Formats: sequence, C-alpha cells, structure tokens
Amino acid sequence: MIKSNAFNYINVLNKAADASWLRNEIIANNLANINTPNFKRSDVDFESVLRKQLKGSQPLDRKVANVNIQNLKPVVYKDHANLSYRLDGNNVDIDIESANLAENQIKYNAIVDSISHEFNRIKTVLNGL
Repeated sequence: MIKSNAFNYINVLNKAADASWLRNEIIANNLANINTPNFKRSDVDFESVLRKQLKGSQPLDRKVANVNIQNLKPVVYKDHANLSYRLDGNNVDIDIESANLAENQIKYNAIVDSISHEFNRIKTVLNGL
C-alpha cells in the first residue's frame, strides 16, 4: 500500500484485487464442497463496501483520494437466501459457481490491468521530468 492520498486510486485497485482474489478462493471452496451435506455456499461483498466509501457529491477523483483504505475490507458471508433444491441441504450449484468464477477472473484481470496502466502513467510522468 502506498502511503499517500495521491496514490489512493492504486490503493483502491489493490484492495479490489485482494477482494477478487478472496472471492476466487471462496468460490473454489464452494466447488470443493459441492457434495458436502448441508454446506451453504459463501460469497464476498466488496462492491457495496466500496460504494459506501464513495458516497457523496464530490467529484469521483476527490472521493477516491479521500477513501479510508483501512475501512475498505471485503465481507465474507454465507448465502442462506439461496434455498437448496437438493435433498442433502447443500445449496451449491456447479453452473452458477462456474459462471461466478469466470466473471471473477475477468474482473481480476481487468483490475490488475488497471493497476499496471496506473504505474505506467506514473513511470511516464517520472521519465518526462
């Protein structure tokens, strides 16, 4: 983590990448427990935590600069809302988990690509001086 508000965009992207990595681990755990009786799938909520931090009427760049990185933590929760259609009480659906995994991998790659672009912009500025 870079200790400056000027680089908070990179810090926020870093937290998003960490949350995406955690979601990948959670989805893998869900898939590993697909045959465990009464297992309830878990998921990660980072987007609503970020949305809450970015509330306000300021321009987005100012909101990102003022985000409290310490409070930007993903929340892992059990999904009890998704009722089980199986007799063993397990609510993991391999098709849904596979789709979630593919979506999460695309998000993670986009986040890492954004971080790389930000560092390239900083490098360009520093080389231009």
